[in-house]
Order: sequence, then C-alpha cells, then structure tokens
Amino acid sequence: MSNQETISHEGIITKISDNELEIKILAQSACALCHAKSACGMGEQTEKILTVPRPEGKEFTLMQNVNVIMSIGQGNKAAVLAYLIPIVLLLAVLFICLGLGLGEGLSALISIVALIPYYIVLYMQRDKLRKRFEYRIE
Repeated sequence: MSNQETISHEGIITKISDNELEIKILAQSACALCHAKSACGMGEQTEKILTVPRPEGKEFTLMQNVNVIMSIGQGNKAAVLAYLIPIVLLLAVLFICLGLGLGEGLSALISIVALIPYYIVLYMQRDKLRKRFEYRIE
C-alpha cells in the first residue's frame, strides 16, 4: 500500500499485552492540512488511545514510538458509520415527524431519540467492527 492509500499517525505504546498494543496517538498541527482529515477524525482531538493487534515476531517496549496506519477506504467506511448514517437517520425521522404534524420540539426530540437504537446496534457489533477496521503498525 502506498502512502496515498493510507492514513498514518505517529503514536507511543502505552500498554502491551500478549495479543494487543495500546497506543496513544498524538494529533499534530499538520492534521489541518491533511487531505484525509475528514475520514480520519484526528484533527479535532489532541490525543486518542487505539488498541492495535500485536504483530507476531516483533518486540515492543513501553513508550516506544510507532507509526499506526489504516487504509483510506477503511477510514471512509468508519466515517460513514460514525457520521453520515446518523445524520441521514436524524433528518429522515425529523422530516417524517414534521410531515405527520408533530411540533418542531417534539419532532427534534424524537429524531434524537431515534439515534439511540442505531448506536446500541453499533455498540453490540463492536467486535465485528474492530475486526473490520484494523489498524496496523508500520
């Protein structure tokens, strides 16, 4: 995979287990200029903790600097699940409620409450999603 096809962030290993590494990602000021910032989501945060599968055959130490990469395609899919689907659901429920003659306040409340089942389903599917959206250490 070339650099054009991946999103890469420098991080520090904060926890090591048999199967996983916990890595603290530090957002840099360069995130503002990055072409993939909308898919990545790192531009709004100063630090984030990621759990990454531990590569076999490599030794790691605490506080070691590493590069964590993800394909842009996976980043785009994550952005759709996290941002696009919820906003479409929210707007659809809002317009349906308004079309049924409900008041604006009640329609807004119902559309926000309608997001709860969506996020519950995402939470219940977190193990499947974790396998689908894997980060790798470069």
